[in-house]
Amino acid sequence: MKKWMLALSSLIFGAALIGTATAQEAYKPGGKLKACFIYVGPVGDYGWSNAHDAGRKMAEKALPWLETKFVEAVPEAQTQSYIDKYVKDGCQVIFTTSFEYMEGTLASAKKYPNVIFAHATGFKRAPNMATYTADFYQIYYLNGLMAGALSKSGKVGYIGAFPIPELKRHISAFAMGVRAVNPKATVNVKWINSWFDPTAAKAATESLIAEGNDIFGFTEDSPTVVQVADKKNLPSFSHYSPMLKFAPNNVVSGQLVNWDKIYIDFFKKIHSGTYTASNLQNVDYWWLLGQKAVQMGADASTAINPKFKSQLEAVKVKTPDAGTLSVYALVNKRLAQMSMAKPKFDPFTGPIKDRNGIVRVPAGSTSSVGDLSSMQWAAEGIVGDWADEPKN
Repeated sequence: MKKWMLALSSLIFGAALIGTATAQEAYKPGGKLKACFIYVGPVGDYGWSNAHDAGRKMAEKALPWLETKFVEAVPEAQTQSYIDKYVKDGCQVIFTTSFEYMEGTLASAKKYPNVIFAHATGFKRAPNMATYTADFYQIYYLNGLMAGALSKSGKVGYIGAFPIPELKRHISAFAMGVRAVNPKATVNVKWINSWFDPTAAKAATESLIAEGNDIFGFTEDSPTVVQVADKKNLPSFSHYSPMLKFAPNNVVSGQLVNWDKIYIDFFKKIHSGTYTASNLQNVDYWWLLGQKAVQMGADASTAINPKFKSQLEAVKVKTPDAGTLSVYALVNKRLAQMSMAKPKFDPFTGPIKDRNGIVRVPAGSTSSVGDLSSMQWAAEGIVGDWADEPKN
């Protein structure tokens, strides 16, 4: 009898779980929409999570039928538990905004088939799970051109968060820009294995300065690198959020994001019924300069700090398509070419060899989105550890 009751209880409990997993009704186009966001860092980080939150606020302001909420600084292991809470709270769309959330998001998408999910920077999708990114590789190349022109030592420092394909793509584009101006320059990488760690970013920057690096790029969600470099009167580039105010004399330019462009487009398509919980399998936003999802700038209104204009104009570089130009003119030319709906220039157009001399992009070819999304190789001139670097 006890065994029979126990078996019945298990069946009831299992049915309850199934009911919980599928209880959320599918969104009806045209109605009020509740969207919820999971951030990897604090919204005050002045980097990645801060930029996503700015996009969330702008979308909510622009769309009167939209309600949003967010949770910050969520560890990877807690992805699914926070999604469970959001579904229980009636969230119809859930955005998970970091690469390490991918597996947890995919598992939750299967668990809650009527909820719409979107995962930032990932590559796995499902009928109710899209992917999206506003990518910086074009701007990193432009910043690399400037870094190559401004470095006196020929040693460019880079502080990286994690050695994932996104950062490898960005650092390689940066290095290709540097070497287009100074073929003997190096980009010296130190990983801190954290998205937000001002203490580690400070230590890495100080170490790179001690090694002779005299200009800096970085991926870490605070203005620490900018501030540390500024104390030594060394130039750097903004990352994700405008950072000119932290070092007005030394922030050259940078890569800035406009997540609202993607979020507003995505929400409008859900609201109109274009996107549903059954047709997102092939939805992958890969938005760049041409879609205005990203921009080059020290801040939103300053593409290049005018304090550096004369130095950039003084350095000349020979190009295969436009003759000899100043770096200042070349940056603006490439920016215009890559801002077109159909870009006329792409940094990852071959022939390109990696730092081991292996051809990664043949002459006449341009890396596909898939190739860039899974990129592991290091461009010529990059110095430092490079986890999972292919050797052939």
